[in-house]
Amino acid sequence: MIETIELGDIAIQVTRKAIKNVHLSVHPPDGRVTLAVPNNIRTEVARAYAISKLEWIRRQQEILLGQERESPRKFIERESHFLWGRRHLLNVVEKNAKPSVIIDHKRITLCVRPASHQVKKSQIMHEWHKKLLHEFVPSVIAKWEPKLGVKVKTYFLQRMKTKWGGCNPKMRHIRLNTELVKKPKDLVEYVIVHEMLHLIEPTHSERFLELLAHHYPTWREARAELNELPLGAEAWKE
Repeated sequence: MIETIELGDIAIQVTRKAIKNVHLSVHPPDGRVTLAVPNNIRTEVARAYAISKLEWIRRQQEILLGQERESPRKFIERESHFLWGRRHLLNVVEKNAKPSVIIDHKRITLCVRPASHQVKKSQIMHEWHKKLLHEFVPSVIAKWEPKLGVKVKTYFLQRMKTKWGGCNPKMRHIRLNTELVKKPKDLVEYVIVHEMLHLIEPTHSERFLELLAHHYPTWREARAELNELPLGAEAWKE
């Protein structure tokens, strides 16, 4: 059951779980606030805790709202595009040949047929992004399967408006947001490990956090860095 605590202009979603400690989070991109509390905690106690953290909540929201945001891409000459955490300039070449994308140092060359519209260019880039992820993700999964003692049956790449990744523990599937191709590879690895750990513990319980801390001790730094990078045109969260 989800409750809502309102502190002035701040609404906090409170979820009761089988945990020992409270977990307060401020989520990108718009500063949504959640509070996970033990099942036996009274609403009054949860509210008092939230009030004690009000200054921290506002500070985190200010940081998130002040983040650089990437405007929708138009796929035009000399437009900036991120790839594996680095900014590249786009070079658009029109020619009567099969569309392609080539990367050379800090430049990405998009080859398209004459008069190709923006949607077509976006589709070509998206397919290229998926190709790059397909070249990277399997090796990361293979690296972590023996470490975590799990087996990923398959993974999917897709555009996702609200998450970096997802997991179906029953089917042993994980899903990854294609926007991850724009982030540094070590942060993509963090997201993959995060989702693979859900094969062991489906929820963000204390056990899950303990597993994450054990296998990926720098997960908090990785999450913070992921959230500090320029956001996409749409709203993303972990």
